[in-house]
Amino acid sequence: MTRILLISGNTRADSLHTAALRTVARFAPAGISAALYDGLRDLPAFEPGEGPDPVRFLRLQVAAADAVLFSTPEFAGSMPGSLKNLLDWLVDGGDLTGRPAAWLSVATPGQDDGACAALETVLAHAGAKVLHAACVRIPLSQAALDGEGTVADPQLHQALLDTLQTLARALAAPAPKAQPSWQAVSSLYPVVQRNDATPFRSWRAEIWRPGE
Repeated sequence: MTRILLISGNTRADSLHTAALRTVARFAPAGISAALYDGLRDLPAFEPGEGPDPVRFLRLQVAAADAVLFSTPEFAGSMPGSLKNLLDWLVDGGDLTGRPAAWLSVATPGQDDGACAALETVLAHAGAKVLHAACVRIPLSQAALDGEGTVADPQLHQALLDTLQTLARALAAPAPKAQPSWQAVSSLYPVVQRNDATPFRSWRAEIWRPGE
C-alpha cells in the first residue's frame, strides 16, 4: 500500500486546490491510501523547536507517508504564508529530508508559476526528493465541482486519480545508480577522457487516516 499525504496551501472553504485533493483522497485507486491534511489553520507561527501538539501531529502524518503531494495557490508571486509556515516547521524538524514530494496545479499555465517555483525551492532546502515526473497541471474551475466539494467532471476526475498513479509509479521507479567517487570531485580535478571506448568500472503509523 502506497501512502500519500495531501497538503493544500489554501484555507478557503471553496478552494479548488482543496477540492482537487479531497477528490483524490476520497476516490483513491486500489493500492493507494491518500489522506488530506486539514490542520493548516491550527499551526502556530513558526519558532525553532519541537512545537505544540498541532506541529507534532503534522510531523507524525508526514513520517507515516511514502510521499507528500502539495497543491497551492499563488499569492503575491509566491505561495501563501500559511503554507510557508507549515514548511518552516517541517524544515526545522528535518521531516522532509529524503521524503518524496510533488505538486498538483489546478491553475492555467502562468497563473501559479511563482508558487510552484517557491515550493520547489523550499522543498530543496528541506532535502525533499522532488519527483518532477509526478508534478502535474490539471486546470479546474468551480463549474467542475459538485455539491460535496469534489470534482464531478468525469474527465477531470479521472485525470486527478491518474495523478496518484503517476506519483505511485515515480515512487516505484529504481533509484539512479550512485556515481563513482571520482566523479564526486570532478569539479576539483579534471576528468581525463580515455582514448578507447572502455568504460570506467565503478567500484518507512497508526496515525494514518485514509480517504476522508
